[in-house]
Amino acid sequence: MGVAGRGCPRAAPALLLPLLLTAAVPPDRGRAAGPPEDIDECGNELNGGCVHDCLNIPGNYRCICFDGFMLAHDGHNCLDVDECLESNGGCQHTCVNAMGSYECRCKEGFLLSDNQHTCIHRSEEGLSCMNKDHGCSHICKEAPKGSVACECRPGFELAKNQRDCILTCNHGNGGCQHSCEDTAEGPECSCHPQYKMHLDGRSCLEREDIALEVTESNATSVADGDKRVKRRLLMETCAVNNGGCDRTCKDTSTGVHCSCPVGFTLQMDGKTCKDIDECQTRNGGCDHFCRNTVGSFDCSCKKGFKLLTDEKSCQDVDECSLDRTCDHSCINHLGTFTCACNEGYTLYGFTHCGDTNECSVNNGGCQQVCVNTVGSYECQCHSGYKLHWNKKDCVEVKGGLPTSLSPHVSLQCGKSGGGDRCFLRCHSGIHLSPGLQEAYSVTCGSSSPLRNKQQKSNDSAFGDVATIRTSVTFKLNEGKCSLKKAELFPEGLRPVLPEKHSSVKESFRYANLTCSSGKQVPGGPGRPSTPKEMFITVEFELETNQKEVTASCDLGCTVKRTEKRLRKAIRTLRKAAHREQLHLQLSGMNLEVAKKSPQTSERQIESCAMGQDHGGNRCVSCRAGTYFDGAQERCILCPNGTFPNEEGQIICEPCPRPGSPGTLKTPEAWNVSECGGLCQPGEYSADGFTPCQPCARGTFQSEAGRTSCFPCGGGLPTKHPGATSFQDCETRVQCSPGHFYNTTTHRCIRCPAGTYQPEFGKNHCVSCPGNTTTDFDGSTNITQCKNRRCGGELGDFTGYIESPNYPGNYPANTECTWTINPPPKRRILIVVPEIFLPIEDDCGDYLVMRKTASSNSVTTYETCQTYERPIAFTSRSKRLWIQFKSNEGNSARGFQVPYVTYDEDYQELIEDIVRDGRLYASENHQEILKDKKLIKALFDVLAHPQNYFKYTAQESREMFPRSFIRLLRSKVSRFLRPYK
Repeated sequence: MGVAGRGCPRAAPALLLPLLLTAAVPPDRGRAAGPPEDIDECGNELNGGCVHDCLNIPGNYRCICFDGFMLAHDGHNCLDVDECLESNGGCQHTCVNAMGSYECRCKEGFLLSDNQHTCIHRSEEGLSCMNKDHGCSHICKEAPKGSVACECRPGFELAKNQRDCILTCNHGNGGCQHSCEDTAEGPECSCHPQYKMHLDGRSCLEREDIALEVTESNATSVADGDKRVKRRLLMETCAVNNGGCDRTCKDTSTGVHCSCPVGFTLQMDGKTCKDIDECQTRNGGCDHFCRNTVGSFDCSCKKGFKLLTDEKSCQDVDECSLDRTCDHSCINHLGTFTCACNEGYTLYGFTHCGDTNECSVNNGGCQQVCVNTVGSYECQCHSGYKLHWNKKDCVEVKGGLPTSLSPHVSLQCGKSGGGDRCFLRCHSGIHLSPGLQEAYSVTCGSSSPLRNKQQKSNDSAFGDVATIRTSVTFKLNEGKCSLKKAELFPEGLRPVLPEKHSSVKESFRYANLTCSSGKQVPGGPGRPSTPKEMFITVEFELETNQKEVTASCDLGCTVKRTEKRLRKAIRTLRKAAHREQLHLQLSGMNLEVAKKSPQTSERQIESCAMGQDHGGNRCVSCRAGTYFDGAQERCILCPNGTFPNEEGQIICEPCPRPGSPGTLKTPEAWNVSECGGLCQPGEYSADGFTPCQPCARGTFQSEAGRTSCFPCGGGLPTKHPGATSFQDCETRVQCSPGHFYNTTTHRCIRCPAGTYQPEFGKNHCVSCPGNTTTDFDGSTNITQCKNRRCGGELGDFTGYIESPNYPGNYPANTECTWTINPPPKRRILIVVPEIFLPIEDDCGDYLVMRKTASSNSVTTYETCQTYERPIAFTSRSKRLWIQFKSNEGNSARGFQVPYVTYDEDYQELIEDIVRDGRLYASENHQEILKDKKLIKALFDVLAHPQNYFKYTAQESREMFPRSFIRLLRSKVSRFLRPYK
């Protein structure tokens, strides 16, 4: 897209074409078909009486004013508009009005930035441009080798001394109310013939002698004419001083008739127009707020709502429909929203989710070892103990093998029907994870604590125990994953292989079976798509210990023998899998692992994954209190005496003591706490069931079904037996939030950095979620946990940067750096919707944008203050280096700043738009720059103009309010037709 040569119209940005269907093309001034011929009232030397521009229209004409002026009540004169009355003209500090324009000024210690609206903190040290003595009248630009170069704002010319700026008629009409002419000494003002110059040399006053001459001339003509002409001239008094009307004057048979435009009402004198305060009547029709203006009014909305294109109605902003609102779940409310996190995660920074370190709170409730995992945690026991059914206590193993060798999984294979048939039986620790389509993963037992740390090693020895791991993957063609009930044997026979027929019999600590279908290939006409291939992976883990060692075979020898036995088992397993004779036994029910795709047509209903049921037209996980019955292929209630581990399960585990007191309270129990007879908080027993004993003095227990109580520590007693929390322990002092009680020193200690404590009287601090930390010790709330990672997405065409932890407060002593390098022949447009920085005299926290990291390079933007009014500006350099720094003081919410790169052919137009104070003066316009959906659409088209055509005409009209479109039309029209 290039700019056309002189005298030719330029190419319009595609974004703005629909806005200019009528504005960009001048009115048709061709000869009307047939008489009478239109008279061009603008063609005389008085310019139709208009002091600025006169626009001829068929049968009439109207006067229009330059930017910065408004039409007077007489319809001909132009009066200055005081832009500073509207939201301070968009200036950050001080707005100063001038004839036809205005300018922003900064307080002492600041200088005006290149966007002419915001203020940059000025350091007394360093570069000359950051020092008040740089000498530039308008814009100071850093030049190489420490020198400076001065620039002027649009409408000014640089003086011969290369420092001062000379005003021209292109800026605010040169400060002239009527006519302006550029001379060597600057703009020279003059007035319309019917006006005279004021003493200020700029304003124009109506000449009384002109009005008197017109009256006398009319009287002479009346005396000389006939009666018909006399009557006509007497009635055509609208030609004299607009008939005395404030606004519109019309000649009628009974004299002049004055009328007022919309927004004004005619007063009792029949001449004067008075502004109507529309907000006094039904709030102007506004849903929320109404603000009266001269001749009109503006509606605005509460925070969390946006103004619709009727410019009256307010609609709730559905923040949940926007990108990057919440990490996990988003819940929209009227005017606001809330974020929620998945189980095992904690909300921080209002919208972010981090892994909860459950082990940081009272050791996760574990009696011995607590291991935190992403999104969860697990309790483990020392050697010689096994995990209790409540998954937290540890029970001593009396006799037999150590806990580490207790089998959770068994594999048995034997000959059946001329081939091997294998059964993988899960005895405990069963967990099912449904996947996409029919994929699934089943884990049995518990993995070694060192599993995640030593996955690369097939076997790992520690102490007197060796852990052996092995895995096998089967690739099956034309098959699909399946966990349906298998018909294995004739009815009446037990589906168990006799011991003597078993060719493989192994026990494992842990096993994981995963089935996943490969890519789909399209079938022929009328046939469903079938899986091209399928993979079944089985991982095993078992342990050998010193007790298996003999005089002739040490631990290493025992491991080798076990590995050799496992290789034989895997060969048998592979044969069984390829013959579809691999079965999984869960809770006494035999299930198919996989089966071949049917050759004949079956009912073409997409089946749900295991643990899911058809809910309407989609698959849903079996809810809590139910399990997936493979035979009926649906979710059913768990029977009395059983409970499911969690949602989406395929078995219900029996209560630890089914029958008498261990029977469930209801048939829809969803965890073990629903099993009857559990010891309640403050109680304990050897197995967690009645009869229960109250916790002794000096101990406490906050959970049900526990086998022991936790000691207060430090010899502290409790107020009474059966204590349920550490707060019942009689400490020497009550610790306030942000502290924990040290039972060794009997003192309150501040929570270390990275932890917090919101409650009184606790003996621990809670770890911050995920990778967050606190600025200091002694934190009392999770909002003080902050992510220090610098955020954003940097793209060639669009992107954004944001302060760490946004929209939560950013951390102290942080530093972020971004670099934007646009493609060739593109420039950068930036919008700062709002920025929140703490108020500090020394500007400790700041955001700066300049050409390079060098402080000598050209600076585009810098601020160290909160600024809630949005601002848009173009980069003064091709590339942009951005830095954000915070000190150790108070922090604040920070910022999220979007940017777009656009074709440099539109540089003049874009700068004209973003430097116009009217873009920021209206609250409605401000909301546009804060609306993430509108900005995304606007940037999408600015970056790639052809993208406009993916928006419908209706969407285009509904995106922006009319006032915003009117503002763009005038600028785009001038850009397209610079030569008249």
